[in-house]
Amino acid sequence: MFDAMPHQRSIGLARIAFDGGRLTQLDQSGSAKAMLPRCHGPHPEIVFLNTSGGLTSGDRLGFQVRLGDGQRATATTQTAERAYRADGPPADARVDLEIGQGARLDWLPQETILFDGAALTRQTTVNLRADSEYLGIEIIVLGRAAMGETVTRLRLLDRRTIRRDGRLLVMDPFRLDDAALARGHGQALLGGMRAVAVLVLVCKAASDALTPLREVLDEPGVNGAASARDGLLIARCMAPDAWPLRRQMLRLIEKLRPGALPRVWQNQE
Repeated sequence: MFDAMPHQRSIGLARIAFDGGRLTQLDQSGSAKAMLPRCHGPHPEIVFLNTSGGLTSGDRLGFQVRLGDGQRATATTQTAERAYRADGPPADARVDLEIGQGARLDWLPQETILFDGAALTRQTTVNLRADSEYLGIEIIVLGRAAMGETVTRLRLLDRRTIRRDGRLLVMDPFRLDDAALARGHGQALLGGMRAVAVLVLVCKAASDALTPLREVLDEPGVNGAASARDGLLIARCMAPDAWPLRRQMLRLIEKLRPGALPRVWQNQE
């Protein structure tokens, strides 16, 4: 009898930094890649990619962005991330964003699709300085509706932590498991929806953006709400399918940031 061979795991880390108006770091290893496509805007556009094609048990993936004082950039992902069935420990994904004094980062990844039996732990950490700004989104989709897929088994822990000068602004954990999916039709959970999203804006004028944002929070088939307090705005949306939710999030992003959307988003509208 031969012992079963261990499965090969995907491990990747991509790090990129800008300071003084120039690229100061670009490191990439394993399945994680960072690209800087040519764009016509005044600020760089960063596109991350996981070349393994998805995440499964034991995989590790990390993306890091550091912006020096006064820098501006947009970071996104080339395509939707996918988490496949995992028979062992969960995949681990980490996003670390450092935003310097007077800098702004728009973190606009495309959606994460979770397949039946997926196991994923993800941590997004954002560290801001006193007057830096951040716009970030996250979209999670349970299976592909067009393929008739349903998700009944799942282990997901998705956490967002945002600090300004070390002071905690946002701690936002989102957890889904088999028991939660079984009760998913309750309004306190998913309400029967299969696509959910969160948007966070941190800047001095965040409260001023609340009314204009609510005016476009009306995509057919999408349930959404937004609230704001001094320097912080959060919107949450859910829908029975990914496409109306994606359209809603695009409209919210366009309301909150000047200039064109990242090219990878425009190509898939």
